[in-house]
Amino acid sequence: MTWLNAVLQGISLGGFYALLACGLSLMFGVMRIINLAHGDIAVLGAFIVWVVANQWHLSPFLAVLPVLPVMLVFGYLLQLTLLGRSLRAGMLVPLLTTFGLAIVIQNALLQIFTPDVRSLGATAGGIATASWRLSDSIAIPVPGVVVLLVAVAVLGGLQLFLRRTPMGREMRATAQDQDTAQLVGVNAKAVYARATAIAVATAALAGAFFAVRSTFDPSSGPTQLIFAFEAVVIGGFGSLWGTLLGGMALGIAQAIGAAIDPQYAILAGHLVFLAVLASPRGGLLAARESAA
Repeated sequence: MTWLNAVLQGISLGGFYALLACGLSLMFGVMRIINLAHGDIAVLGAFIVWVVANQWHLSPFLAVLPVLPVMLVFGYLLQLTLLGRSLRAGMLVPLLTTFGLAIVIQNALLQIFTPDVRSLGATAGGIATASWRLSDSIAIPVPGVVVLLVAVAVLGGLQLFLRRTPMGREMRATAQDQDTAQLVGVNAKAVYARATAIAVATAALAGAFFAVRSTFDPSSGPTQLIFAFEAVVIGGFGSLWGTLLGGMALGIAQAIGAAIDPQYAILAGHLVFLAVLASPRGGLLAARESAA
């Protein structure tokens, strides 16, 4: 029963990791860059949701609704003003640019909000600690189920968007061959801006759930980046459904490690990550076509 409970806890945790990694996977799939500021953008979203929730006395699940359009615009402008220029300079420059962006975001949050630890668990009401108890030793956390459903909805919606809509097909075409896509009239600059906007918004959404399920501070971003990156690698770079499976695998590994010894929780996830890196397959869905 203990192991079954650990697996259930790991699945719910994996849903959060999948949602957190969604934007990272999308940006790599479309633009072939790794956004080192992704974790800090998620924490930025958590702080903005925290401000809205406290100023307007709203539940975090309602406070995130006005934040998402703001983050969409922020991501769009970020691509047009910063990342777009760095992309023209090769593959290394965007990596350094996002690293610098991460430092700027961390220090800005530190100056504005101080190093104090915050959480939105108390303002989320009873849902933050609620669970469905199946037996004396098995319980399913309600927040975990909610974030898992949101992750599946977001990843599924993005998959349909990429496969069935003209904008999505433009993203896939640009990801496969930017020069050829431009020859047939695709505006690669606008495509990249839309992809970044979606990635930033999904990161902010994950940040809101992070603020509900845990404490956070201005320095929480790098840890979240590591978990998101591991989920993407385990699932296979550029695959949205692979990101979901990678998040699940990472969450289950951490939960089983914690069941053995709480000190092994993070280590177990890192070991799975290293095992995938050493595997010739290179990810759970790496052999399939990229979602982008």
